[in-house]
Amino acid sequence: MAEVSFICKRTVISTKPVQPGKFCPLSVLDRVMERNYLHIVLYYQSPVERNPGELTKKLREANAEMLSSFPIITGRLLKTPEGHWTIKCNDAGMRMVEARAKGSVEEWLQNLDREKELQLVHWEEMFHKPYFWSTFYVKVTEFEEGGIAIGLSCTHLLSDPPCATMLMKAWADMTLGGKMISPPLFHPLPGRRPGNTKASHDPYVELIDHYKSYADMPAPVLDTKQATVTLRFEDEFVRSWITRFSSEESSRTPFEALAALFWVVVSKVKGTKGGLTNMSICLDMRKVLGLDRGFFGNCMVYNKVNGDGIEGHELCEAANAIKEVVKKMDADGIMDLIEWLEARNCQNPPWMNGYDLICVNLEDVDSYSALFEDNARPLRVSYYIEPPVGEGQILILPPPAGGRDTFSRVVMITLPENEVKKLLEDALIQELSPTILMGLKKTPS
Repeated sequence: MAEVSFICKRTVISTKPVQPGKFCPLSVLDRVMERNYLHIVLYYQSPVERNPGELTKKLREANAEMLSSFPIITGRLLKTPEGHWTIKCNDAGMRMVEARAKGSVEEWLQNLDREKELQLVHWEEMFHKPYFWSTFYVKVTEFEEGGIAIGLSCTHLLSDPPCATMLMKAWADMTLGGKMISPPLFHPLPGRRPGNTKASHDPYVELIDHYKSYADMPAPVLDTKQATVTLRFEDEFVRSWITRFSSEESSRTPFEALAALFWVVVSKVKGTKGGLTNMSICLDMRKVLGLDRGFFGNCMVYNKVNGDGIEGHELCEAANAIKEVVKKMDADGIMDLIEWLEARNCQNPPWMNGYDLICVNLEDVDSYSALFEDNARPLRVSYYIEPPVGEGQILILPPPAGGRDTFSRVVMITLPENEVKKLLEDALIQELSPTILMGLKKTPS
């Protein structure tokens, strides 16, 4: 296995000082995600031969330029008099770790597992004095025989996966062309528009009750070793799979079809009886709320899908249940949740990925748009929403190549190690002939 050697850890500060006395308040959708954090890893080939450390230096300098547009990242956490987190924009900077790995990036990707991949990110838990804690970390690893990996880690309190992806794209734009193509937008969540609520509107009680149930639960305990595998499903197989539910391809999205597949298969490997394993889906609500794609802040919402009474072979019923929940998550329903969370004050944030099987829709995240050098798209991108507690996690991602019309998808699945083995052997999974991009750790023979 290729080894990663630590070189140094630096603090990168923005090139332009922030306005004195500036604060960035956090929304209720930010505050409910306090217990979680994110990792993203991007892999690149080296289009040109460089001296060791040359590209890392260029990335560090561009990072400082980029951070001038992201004061929330270089600031530090403080509590308001009401007990809510806010960011004091004080130019304290972002931590950047530099490292080196043996071999080439292509060799690394040929034999990859969760434990190995997480060597490419750096994360530190919140200090007992949060004001001195960096909320964002990057790790740049140069491979001795060519290639580079860039790992981003951050608290979910400040960023969801679309925001973290936007940050990487902004950094890449600054590195490649010296200009940020799509600057971030910092503003509060929208309020309910006057007169825009239906006269007959009833509060979305099911969504509110889902968050309420999490708030009342004790902290989950992680006592089983988790494994993550990454599977790529090609366009033709996903389209064929969708036609099993309906003769009309347009009646199902790839997310609904693949979420149903994994919901059924994971329930089977867990031995769930009398229905399917409890599952929550997580969707990006920017478009639903009329927000620009550049909005920087949490806007992903969890909702329960009821699997009671759905048998393991009833894939169509599973897909219908998912489709119905997606349909119900409209602007009024999300505003109901936001208003309830604001009234509740959210002093004790729940573990949003701590109890159910979680299925996250990241189909529209532009994962492969971060080009740090000419014609050098990422070879692969991985996402982790941590810590890995609860029944498991399914992330449905776009493929490395292909336009908006392709149904090809990459799926990252995190489950207890023994369950992952069963999942990979399942006949329904094998029927779609996925390519295993990241598998289980190989034990020495």
